[in-house]
Order: sequence, then structure tokens, then C-alpha cells
Amino acid sequence: MAPPPGDVRELLLRGFRYAYSLTHDTARAEDLLQDGWVSLLSAGGPRRRRYLFAAIRSRFIDGCRREQLLVFESLDQAGENHVDKLHDPHAGDAFDVDDDGLGQALATLRPMEREALLLADVEGYTAQEIADLTGHPRGTVLSLIRRSRHKLRRQLGCLAQEADRA
Repeated sequence: MAPPPGDVRELLLRGFRYAYSLTHDTARAEDLLQDGWVSLLSAGGPRRRRYLFAAIRSRFIDGCRREQLLVFESLDQAGENHVDKLHDPHAGDAFDVDDDGLGQALATLRPMEREALLLADVEGYTAQEIADLTGHPRGTVLSLIRRSRHKLRRQLGCLAQEADRA
């Protein structure tokens, strides 16, 4: 039995958000969602969030491999310093940032970090569920979530400081 149309709409909206978290590009997210949805329907799989997200993720990874798009981020870069020179004085603060500012801050995250953040904070998955979905160890997932939250806080703090100066 097919889910009611409202449930399908909600599933597709969640799928789009997930695809967007991976690509950070509206057109690519729409393409990923469409490919994932067609794949799900063609296979006769259940119309469930977990299956749709797995199909979207699989297509994203295939696309990256096809394009040979591998993003490596050096640990020496200022964005990721484990010596903690970039202490975050705004940890826990709420920031008044518009959608463009949030988009800018999210753009600084790697696709894996955006994915983990969306699955945890927007979709409400646990670290173990994210690990099962993505194939990463639970510890890696927890690290990705923590790192992405830290980077996002830092970026939003910088944007808020810039807005205060303007």
C-alpha cells in the first residue's frame, strides 16, 4: 500500500534537505533527489526515509567518483587546528544570522560534515543510526557532528562580529 500523498510530499522534502546537505547546490540536490526517488520506485523498495536517504547518498558518492571529486582538507589549515589556537568564545551563544549568513557558514563545512549535522540535528537520527546509514564507525560520526557544530558556531560568530562592525 502506498503512503498518503502528504506523507510522500514530506518524504520528498526531507530527501531534498538531505541531498542539499550533501551538495550545497539546489540543482544538484534536485537531481540527486529525482535519481534516488526513481531508483527507489524502480526497485519496488519501501517509501521510507531511510531507503530514500540511502539511495540519495549512493548516487552522491557515485557522482563524486565519476567526477573524481575528492576533497581533502589539511589539518594544518586554519579551519581545523587541533592545537585549539582558534578558541571559540561564542560556544553556546545564539546568533542572529540571516539565511545568506547561514548558507555561507554551511558552505564552509565538508559534505560529510553537512550530512552528519543534518541527519543528527534536523532529521533527529542518533549517532548509531547515522553510522548504520552512512557506513562510518559511530565514533567517526560523533566526531563529524562535533566538528561541524564547532565550525558552524565559529563561522556564525565571525559573521555576527562582521555584522556588528557594519
